[in-house]
Amino acid sequence: MNFEMSETRRAIAHSIREFSKKHIKPYMMEWDENQTFPEDLFHQLGEMGYMGVLVPEEYGGSGMDYHEYITVIEEISKVDSSVGLSLAAHNSLCTNHILEFGNEAQKQKWLPKLAHGEWIGAWGLTEHNTGSDAGGMSTTAVEDGDFYIINGAKNFITHGISGNIAVVIVRTGEKGDSRGMTAFVIEKGTPGFSSGKKENKMGMRASETAELIFDNCRVHKDNILGEVGEGFIQSMKVLDGGRISIGALSLGIAKGSYEAALKYAQEREQFGRSISKFQAIGFKLADMATEIEASELLLHKAAHDKAKGEKITQIGAMAKMYSSEVCVKIANEALQIHGGYGYTKDFPVEKFYRDAKLCTIGEGTTEIQKLVISRNLLK
Repeated sequence: MNFEMSETRRAIAHSIREFSKKHIKPYMMEWDENQTFPEDLFHQLGEMGYMGVLVPEEYGGSGMDYHEYITVIEEISKVDSSVGLSLAAHNSLCTNHILEFGNEAQKQKWLPKLAHGEWIGAWGLTEHNTGSDAGGMSTTAVEDGDFYIINGAKNFITHGISGNIAVVIVRTGEKGDSRGMTAFVIEKGTPGFSSGKKENKMGMRASETAELIFDNCRVHKDNILGEVGEGFIQSMKVLDGGRISIGALSLGIAKGSYEAALKYAQEREQFGRSISKFQAIGFKLADMATEIEASELLLHKAAHDKAKGEKITQIGAMAKMYSSEVCVKIANEALQIHGGYGYTKDFPVEKFYRDAKLCTIGEGTTEIQKLVISRNLLK
């Protein structure tokens, strides 16, 4: 592995820092307070090529690799992880599912709009009673000539209201059968397809999370990704790559928290000297920096294996699990270093603290990652 950052990644990092300084940082607390999803911002990101990071140029994307993708998500999330989360969900889940499993006609039809940021994508697997037990889903699709009739609901869906298109996995066979689920692409405006409750979240508040509702929704067979019955298997492969993106999101939060804590510790004085000179604070900073370094290396190892075409189920789960747990720990320590000021909205660490926890839950909890890792070890 080459540990040097490429010129492309340097340029991406600089581009996003400048963009974030102008278009995100001045507004992020207003978005957070009001739970505003900044839709126009994502159209701008599309114009810059960041809504189709992994999409080949022939479909209107940027054709970047996973190392570059990590940089995109990390740099955005160092400023506002809500934006990082939405960008990750659009790229890794909805767009990447179509890229990985769509036929040529489907790719030509949907990928350019997603990659250009003209459309915002959603992805639906989770239901109210089937968090980690996706195989027990109740949303069904029943064949009716050239169509399928879909009934049920999905929840905790990023862009469940504002999304223009959703990849949805529903049951076409028996409950619990891993080959009894199918992936459909459903466009906004399709009769019987609507949005439900918007979640009032602790953190990641500018990233919209809502229900998707299906009431006798007729979807043509041309909208099936791959074959009938492959939806769950496809989803597990999509999540393998998606976990790298959540790891990158976690890395961004960790770095943002650490940098804020380092700056504050150097500026804040107690007993006649900066608090960074006290061993208790210095050791915290040392631990934080080391864990960030380890997290980054693990993520780029996963990206390296992905680029080589190797199976990344285990390394992806490791990277996601470690990075997400580290980011929660570092956000907590950063707030502690700030003391009482960290508990106020005058400093960025209280937002990092609230946002961080989702990383240990979304796209598979820490417990599910451990299950994935242990099963792979024991094969």
